[in-house]
Amino acid sequence: MFCQKCRVPLKLHASLEDQLSPATFDLLVGSSTLSPILKQNLSSSKPPYPAERREIYEKAKQTTPSAVFKRGVLAPRFAPPGLQESHYAAGDVDGASQHSPLTTPTRSLYQNPTESFVYLTESQVAVPPTQAHRGVYVGENEQGNGNAAVDEEDDSKTTLSHQMKVSAKLFDVLSSKSDIDHPVCMECTELLVDGLSKRLANVTRERDTYVEFLKKVNAEVPTREEKLQAEKEYQAIKAEEALAIQSLRDIELEKVGVLEELRRLEEEAKQLDLEEENFWRERNEFALKLEEFQNDRDSINLQYDHDSRQLERLQRTNVYNDTFCIGHDGYFGTINGLRLGRLPNQPVGWPEINAAWGQTLLLLATVAEKIKFTFEGYRLKPMGSTSRIEKVESHHGEQTRVSSLELFSSGELPLARMFVHRKFDHAMVAFLDCLRQMGEFVESQDSNVKMPYTINKDKIGDACIRLAFKQDEAWTKACKYTLTCAKFLLAYASNTRALHV
Repeated sequence: MFCQKCRVPLKLHASLEDQLSPATFDLLVGSSTLSPILKQNLSSSKPPYPAERREIYEKAKQTTPSAVFKRGVLAPRFAPPGLQESHYAAGDVDGASQHSPLTTPTRSLYQNPTESFVYLTESQVAVPPTQAHRGVYVGENEQGNGNAAVDEEDDSKTTLSHQMKVSAKLFDVLSSKSDIDHPVCMECTELLVDGLSKRLANVTRERDTYVEFLKKVNAEVPTREEKLQAEKEYQAIKAEEALAIQSLRDIELEKVGVLEELRRLEEEAKQLDLEEENFWRERNEFALKLEEFQNDRDSINLQYDHDSRQLERLQRTNVYNDTFCIGHDGYFGTINGLRLGRLPNQPVGWPEINAAWGQTLLLLATVAEKIKFTFEGYRLKPMGSTSRIEKVESHHGEQTRVSSLELFSSGELPLARMFVHRKFDHAMVAFLDCLRQMGEFVESQDSNVKMPYTINKDKIGDACIRLAFKQDEAWTKACKYTLTCAKFLLAYASNTRALHV
């Protein structure tokens, strides 16, 4: 034998080593089940507890798992052969292993029994082995046999195998009556007793708690007035509940309306979103067009500013001053860098003098054209170094006669022969006459304008324009005065243009 918890080898008590009496064995086996009459009496009697607790107990009983301390135990390696098979055979004959739902037909001492125990101190019944064996194992079919069969059976029951079978059957019966497998050792028994004692203490405290609660509940049984008051409160609460339910229904109806309004508003919001999207699309297109227009406008403004500055610069620019640059070079008057005059110590070549007179005649013709003035009796022919002035003479009814005056000199003849420069002198005198006519016209147009020098026939200022012997300085001075008057007329023409613009 082994302990079903710690697997320690056990030595059975002397009361179990001896053969049990038939009465004791029947008492142990028969007490595991109840007779049908006793069950009927117990079921017919009124239970000492409410039916609800009985239902809860039955439900818990059906769903209760296996034993708490159950564990699988394999047969020891030194178990006698055929022990388990003989043990099953004995269980099938007696049927003791089938009396309890906690036991199974395959349970035995050596094959996974439930861990239960019975703590036996002394044997309560002492029966002679022969009588106990005879009372237990005499079958119904063998009662009529003779003493020879009984003696043979008694001899077989005294074997070790028979004792093991009886002990195993006894421990199976004990295990079926509790949730602990038997046998167990003294130490395991003490541990189990301690655990059960603690459980008993806990259950006792729980029972006492229930008892106190039951007493408290019985002591707090309401009176008739309290019942009436509770009934009134219950009716008031029911009325409030009805009002709350009606209010809830109203709120549900209102919720339906709100949901419908919310759906309508969502549709309106979607429509507004579409309109907003279209608006922003149009706005972006307009912004792009506006930006393009502003870029064009800025470009045009920049171009306008540039053109305005260019126009202002051009308006301030005097093309006549650039074309006819009149100045002086010492005692000489110059036009476009060409000196007009001669000095004994500074002789000037006649090609330069002729070119200077050609530029001066071109200046006078340009100013006359600008101010739309026509000379009386003269026609200017600016041709560079060979410029001419045509003098138109018409007498009373006679045909007009035109004479050409050369405003240049070849310089081939010496100046001592003054008559050779006669045409040149007439041309210069005619130029002074043209200059005088234009000066008088300008003075007639504006009273604030006056010629710098007075021109009288062949004199301008106090100098004569004709060439004379050893009079180069006087002639050069007259040429300088002529250029000064020409520059004055040029400035007048430029100012008149600016006023008209």
